[in-house]
Amino acid sequence: MKRRWNLLQCDERKLNELQSALKVNRNICKMLVQRAIFSFEDAKNFFRPSLSRLHDPWLMKDMDKAVNRITKAFDTKEKILVFGDYDVDGTTAVAVFYSFLSEIYDNALSDFYIPHRYREGYGVSKAGIDHAHATGCTLIVCLDCGIKSTELIAYASTLGIDFIVCDHHLPGNELPKAAAILNAKQPACNYPFKELCGCGVGFKFISAIAQRLGIDENICFKNIDLIATAIAADIVPMNGENRILAYYGLKKINQNPSPGIKALKELAKIVKEMTISDVVFVIAPRVNAAGRMDDAKKAVQLFLEKDPVKAKEFAEMLHVDNTDRREADSSITKEALAIIEADELHAARKSSVVFKEHWHKGVVGIVASRLIEHHYRPTIVLTKSGDYVAGSARSVAGFNLYEAIYACREHLVAYGGHFAAAGLTLTPENVEPFAKMFDEVVSSTIDEKLLTPEIIIDTEINFAEINEKLYHIICQMEPFGPENMRPVFITRNLMNTGQSKILKEKHLKLIAQQDGITISGIGFNLHHLFPLLETGEPFDVVYSLDENEWNGNKTIQLIILDIRPTAEVSNNN
Repeated sequence: MKRRWNLLQCDERKLNELQSALKVNRNICKMLVQRAIFSFEDAKNFFRPSLSRLHDPWLMKDMDKAVNRITKAFDTKEKILVFGDYDVDGTTAVAVFYSFLSEIYDNALSDFYIPHRYREGYGVSKAGIDHAHATGCTLIVCLDCGIKSTELIAYASTLGIDFIVCDHHLPGNELPKAAAILNAKQPACNYPFKELCGCGVGFKFISAIAQRLGIDENICFKNIDLIATAIAADIVPMNGENRILAYYGLKKINQNPSPGIKALKELAKIVKEMTISDVVFVIAPRVNAAGRMDDAKKAVQLFLEKDPVKAKEFAEMLHVDNTDRREADSSITKEALAIIEADELHAARKSSVVFKEHWHKGVVGIVASRLIEHHYRPTIVLTKSGDYVAGSARSVAGFNLYEAIYACREHLVAYGGHFAAAGLTLTPENVEPFAKMFDEVVSSTIDEKLLTPEIIIDTEINFAEINEKLYHIICQMEPFGPENMRPVFITRNLMNTGQSKILKEKHLKLIAQQDGITISGIGFNLHHLFPLLETGEPFDVVYSLDENEWNGNKTIQLIILDIRPTAEVSNNN
């Protein structure tokens, strides 16, 4: 699949000012300016994150109402239910908040609840409210959901149950009538950082409670490894408070993880120091698998467990769920690709919509993402769900998927989501009309260039600039994530040394030279680019940097993202 190369530009005045202040390599300064780091103080805060720079939780709208309501519950011995979504953000949020509650309140007066993905669906559920009522709970603290649960929260009030909503999703036109709403994105909330995940909002709540009760605030950081896991898994911007919490949470993951995280690391056979990327691809899928394949309650039980032996038992359950998820994901992806490739009309379409009744509902979102790796276009994967058809949609970068689905709402029973991902439900007879209309909407609204994946390049460097000092600075830019992605470089006019080869029939081993300097690299699943190296002509490479260890020796290597002949003309590079 051909890719667009987009070499980022930089404000020269700001670049010069920062280089003058820092007196370091210009390319380093360029990457910092691109990350909105314009001064010595900005750079200091970026490279040396400090918990002291976290914002005062009382700046969040309704925080006083939330703390007043829960302390009233403490005083009058009310039973409290901690409710959260079934994904990583929701389950970690419940675990962090419930763990804190267990430290300061009677365990007999608190409980937690995770809705079942298939029986109850996303977010606040009637079944969860009825459970709270049946067990005598008069206050529900809901995390990572609730901001749009207007009717259900109104229903809860008829049963004498109050809600404190801790959410980070965009509010609708009407806010629920809760005792308090903690959401920095709600109108008239002046909280300085708007991009906390659900677990992060819950953390701010427990911080305020600890302050009100005069409790040592260190108790709030006890599960910071879980907060970092939520930040990583929910793909929120890795700047501001998220970067600070992820930085210290990652330290705990590597140095002194909770029994649950430790058990997951051991099952995954992780021995090296983990990065945020490792959390995303190793820890998060195992936690998510619990809700995808079975019941996410055991993910919370894993995070709450203090006994390492019992924690390992819960981790093994998640490990099995993840194995099942991977098998389902792999087999469904193969079937879906076969459907697409057998469709002679698909090449002319700007979208992909595939449907099979027997596909597992828990993995259709993952399958949609997999299909985009092969056919880069907005994609919807549907399966049978009771009397209906339900599925998940994923977008390509830059295209508003939710608006496209909204435009086809006449064919839908229900839908929801955001710019990049969505879920939908429809009747079986509407599958074909919907697929036809969806493609018409996408075709008429998508910018043609968005159908080619983009590689964003930070800066151009030469092989002579690649050294341990540069790599060390890049490592200090961790943790990486949206708004602070791992730096990507371009180096031009390289020559193949003749030693490059294909590994395991699918990976590209590159050994290239520029101005007498030779550096090797690996391009995973890029074997198809090998013919470019055999022409004897110069080529350009786009890559990130990594450290390779072999027989005790460490060397810097390129992680190749793409290769293009130097002579090839492009408006994007």
